[in-house]
Amino acid sequence: MQILRALLASLSLSLAIGAQAAAPVVFHVTLGSAASKPVSGRLLIFAKPLAVAKAEAKGQPITAIDAGEFNPRETAIAALEVRDLAPGKSVAIDADLNAFPQAFSSLPDGVYAVQAVLDQNHSYNYLGRGAGDLVSPVTELRLSAGGSLTLTTALTGEDAWTASDAASPAFKAQLAQAKDDARRIDFVSPALSKFWGRPIAMRAWVLTPPGYASHPEAHYPTVFYTHGFGGNLEKLTYIVAYVDQAMASGEAPPMIWVFLDESSPTGTHEFADSVNNGPWGQALTTELIPALEKTYRMDARPSGRFLNGHSSGGWATLWLQTRYPAFFGGTWSTSPDPSDFHDFTGVDLYAPDANVYRRADGSLYPIMRDHGKVLANLQDFAQLEAVLGDYGGQMSSFDWVFSPRGADGRPEPMFSRATGAVDPEVVAYWRDHYDIAYRIKRDWPSLKPNLDGKIHVIVGTADTFYLDGAAHRLQAVLDGLGAKSQFTFLPDRTHMDVYVIGDDRRGLLKKIAWEMYAIARPHAPRPVVVPGQT
Repeated sequence: MQILRALLASLSLSLAIGAQAAAPVVFHVTLGSAASKPVSGRLLIFAKPLAVAKAEAKGQPITAIDAGEFNPRETAIAALEVRDLAPGKSVAIDADLNAFPQAFSSLPDGVYAVQAVLDQNHSYNYLGRGAGDLVSPVTELRLSAGGSLTLTTALTGEDAWTASDAASPAFKAQLAQAKDDARRIDFVSPALSKFWGRPIAMRAWVLTPPGYASHPEAHYPTVFYTHGFGGNLEKLTYIVAYVDQAMASGEAPPMIWVFLDESSPTGTHEFADSVNNGPWGQALTTELIPALEKTYRMDARPSGRFLNGHSSGGWATLWLQTRYPAFFGGTWSTSPDPSDFHDFTGVDLYAPDANVYRRADGSLYPIMRDHGKVLANLQDFAQLEAVLGDYGGQMSSFDWVFSPRGADGRPEPMFSRATGAVDPEVVAYWRDHYDIAYRIKRDWPSLKPNLDGKIHVIVGTADTFYLDGAAHRLQAVLDGLGAKSQFTFLPDRTHMDVYVIGDDRRGLLKKIAWEMYAIARPHAPRPVVVPGQT
């Protein structure tokens, strides 16, 4: 018994020492001069080893500490929902309770560069910090001691048509010209407004070709373009400027371009008709496009309506073409999000006991690569997103688009954020409604007359997010059906450089435009060599 008591005493002492060593790290955040009235939002604490932060700053002052998309574990993050924090008042945030990649008390001790951000709009998961966010100065702190931070600055927005100071004079002039040539659309959708119970606007830029005003009798083919995850209307201005200049120089054919904003508070709605986000595809095809065709001299027929988008925009345009095959004349979808859920960035969602974090052998599924080097795994990606907030993250965005609605009014999660375990009932719903390959195979007899030959997919063989795998599967399904389609796998190209042709970083866009124009105007003259094409 004496030996047992001694062992128990030793164990109690060890637990007491361990508990003392793992004391929670607490930060006290005060609302300073950043606001003059109470504020609410998601309070985020970012902490990075000071030596790492200094190395990244390259001798410049450290002005911001942020989550790292391409190295998620480099920055530690803690979060707390805050309501009605009054000026001059403070809130304590225990950085062990809701933290990534782990509780702050278990991180290596040392001096860190630390910053607080109050995300008032709950938009950090989608856009990062931006207008409306309140921030503290970057402070050097010994992590184990926690510390005090004060929100002193309210971030403001920037004019979407203003180029950065580092931009060339030529590009600044190009952007200024595009601002004059483009028209902003804020169309209040009856269908979406009814769904949400408040006015919901569909936003876009409309760009008309050179000579549009001086040729009032002319009609033009129309391209409907949409962006990828993290984009919005403001971020589309650079590509508007690119297309404007390309048409002015004759490197792209004369067409009307509609640059569609597919961002929403839940992420990207992807123009899918969703029980969670609302009938975006229906609103686009029965409301917005008909309204535009009454206002602008568009062809207003399937052979003159084309789709182009990248990443989530690639999935959106692929979805729209397959969901509304008689309405559109073809999609050129680049690096689309998974179009066959047998390969959801490498994970087979239909496998027995499927898990999006770990393979059967226990190894982690990667989510991001730079050619042969893995940059991040899916578990880190999803769990970081969960700490940053409930809305706007890539994985939660998929749930908002694809999932059935749960009893709490929110979408059913496809997988557990804690364990990665897949919910097969939710996946069955995903399959029946949004697995593009599955739906094409199931419905091919009815789809074929209006869809055959209209699908064009372009993706790099080294796609950063492993999206080439699903594209291969979609091609196999279409080939198995005897369908006409065009799939281009660009050797060694990633998610980021798939549009590069020679020295032109968006050269593929010109090539795609000429292919569309050849369908809409089969007898119109073509350039002998498409500019930018090798």
